[in-house]
Amino acid sequence: MQHPGTGADLRQLLLSKWGYSYDVQLRRLRDRVYLQVMWRYLEQASFPLSETDYLAHLDQVMGYLLAWQGVEQVWQQIQETRERPRLGRAVSIPLDLGARAVEWFDP
Repeated sequence: MQHPGTGADLRQLLLSKWGYSYDVQLRRLRDRVYLQVMWRYLEQASFPLSETDYLAHLDQVMGYLLAWQGVEQVWQQIQETRERPRLGRAVSIPLDLGARAVEWFDP
């Protein structure tokens, strides 16, 4: 995949890596931002989002990653990690926002 830019691209990456459409969340911990691949996934009967809502959520996450120029970081780290999401434990991918980090945080 050359230039991923949509939630569908992110879903395909997750499916290719782990075989499920995992939930992803952006989290700020101290002065770092992480993309967390959660243990819940679309294919579970108990998953709280419809497929349409899930893809809209992934599109929103991709919008942030594109704005932060973090897409390549995320793609590379997901492809290289040996971790996998499991109950109660997300795969956390730190985003290097560099000097741009201050633009996204309240003082």
